[in-house]
Amino acid sequence: MKQLILIRHAKSSWEYDVIDHERPLKQRGLNDAKLVSNELRSHDLQIDQVLISDAKRTRETAEIILQALHIPKNIVVLNHKLYDFSGYDLTEVIKSCDTKVNALLIFGHNHAITAFANTYGSLYIANVPTCGVVSINFEISNWSEIYKGKTIFTIFPRDLK
Repeated sequence: MKQLILIRHAKSSWEYDVIDHERPLKQRGLNDAKLVSNELRSHDLQIDQVLISDAKRTRETAEIILQALHIPKNIVVLNHKLYDFSGYDLTEVIKSCDTKVNALLIFGHNHAITAFANTYGSLYIANVPTCGVVSINFEISNWSEIYKGKTIFTIFPRDLK
C-alpha cells in the first residue's frame, strides 16, 4: 500500500511587487499552516519522502508544517516540476517516485492538487482550499501503477477555526 498526502500551500500575499514564484505567505497563511500542522500531528504520519514545489509560498508552508511534524531534512526535496497548476506534472512526479517510498508528502498548488484529488481519490472536493490537506491510500506496490485510491482524510483550515 502507498499513502499520498497532498498539501496546497497556505494563503499567499499579493501586497509585494514580485513574480508569482516569489510570492510569500500572508499572516493568515502563516496562522493556517500552524493550525493544520497541529491537526496533522494527531494522524501520527510516518513519512518516507517529502517533495515541495520550489515556489516561496510552498516552501514557507512546508517549513512550518515539517518543523511541527519533526520531519528530518534528509527526506525533503525541492522539485520545480511541482510548480504546476494543471496537474500533469504533479501526476508525473508522483508516478516516478521510488518504490521504496510508501508514504509520500507533497506540497503544491491548485488546480493541480484539486484535480489530482478528484481524479485519484474517492471523495469529490470542489476546491482544496489554501493549506488544505488530502490523504489518499492506494493498494499498489509501485507508484507508476496509481489508479483510483481511497481518500482517507481531509484537513481544511476553515474546519479548525
